[in-house]
Amino acid sequence: MLAMMSAMLLTAVPVHSTSAPIALPGATPSPFAGDFPVPPMPTSMAVSPLALVAALPAVAFVPQVPTQSIPPVGPAPLNTPSTDHALQTDIIVTGRKEPAGDPLRAVNAESFAVTQKVDDAVIGPVARTYKKTVPSPIRRGIHNFLYNLREPIVFLNFLLQFKPGKAAETVGRFAINSTIGAVGVLDMAKRKPFHLPRRSNGFANTLGYYGVKNGPFLFLPLVGPTTIRDLLGGAVDRLILPIGVGKPFTSATYTIPAGILGALDHRSEFDETLKDLHDNSPDPYGATRAFYLNRRQAEIDHLHGRVEGDPAGMSGPPPSVVPFVPSDLEPGAVPPTDGAAATPVVEAPVVDAPAVHATTRP
Repeated sequence: MLAMMSAMLLTAVPVHSTSAPIALPGATPSPFAGDFPVPPMPTSMAVSPLALVAALPAVAFVPQVPTQSIPPVGPAPLNTPSTDHALQTDIIVTGRKEPAGDPLRAVNAESFAVTQKVDDAVIGPVARTYKKTVPSPIRRGIHNFLYNLREPIVFLNFLLQFKPGKAAETVGRFAINSTIGAVGVLDMAKRKPFHLPRRSNGFANTLGYYGVKNGPFLFLPLVGPTTIRDLLGGAVDRLILPIGVGKPFTSATYTIPAGILGALDHRSEFDETLKDLHDNSPDPYGATRAFYLNRRQAEIDHLHGRVEGDPAGMSGPPPSVVPFVPSDLEPGAVPPTDGAAATPVVEAPVVDAPAVHATTRP
């Protein structure tokens, strides 16, 4: 633009060939006057500002744009320290972990194996001898007497579960059997005209009734299959009579014979069931664990009225004993096909495909 204007002015204004610099009236000579040669003009003409501008040499003014360095294309250098504002990316591979059904299985299985050896060598033969030599009416009388002493515990737990009707029936059972039933030796309450069946209940059932979970499964020597919840509940049940009544329930002359007779009675009652669980099952430990947990859950469900079943619960053997196979009760277990002892197939925890979560932090 400036070059075109200068050309137009130069063609319209005559130029004299002199090299004298232009002197404006009252102007101070610039120290840079000799740096830029200016075309001379006649002194008779008025000096036009446009002519002065046009007379200046054409200078290209290019705006200075800050340049940005572009990194060269290629692999990034290793161990390059990050700047203050660089983004750092962490790659985290995660998976979903499934909870284990039997976290103490190795310890429990070892305890089960040791208990089985003791049972095969001592407890089992003694219990079967007790069952064969002691007449059935006497054994039944001992069984009734021991369980009649549990009626106060059953009564208290029905109250804790807000079941006053069953609590009242339990009081009636205890009163009838303790009097006309000869201190519980005869179970007269279940007969006509009373028809009051014996019910099983305890503090472990109360905990389960209100939603307390089983906790880890345990197989303890002298105790057998149990859980954290059942172990705690059983301990509370055993303290009710000694604390609430005192003697003779605090005396060794009662507790030791009652403990021995109770163990023999229980072992002889469950002899056929244990034979199916231990001898006729390809996985004795898995079958015992599943049998116990399933039956305990059925007892809790019975309290909620969800299932119909034997009100005696765990205190008596099941009505029908069927050999238990782990494939029916333990997910993932397979029965043996070549006569060898089967071991349950422990399924690996389900893990999702590696999920990459990028987290950025300044």
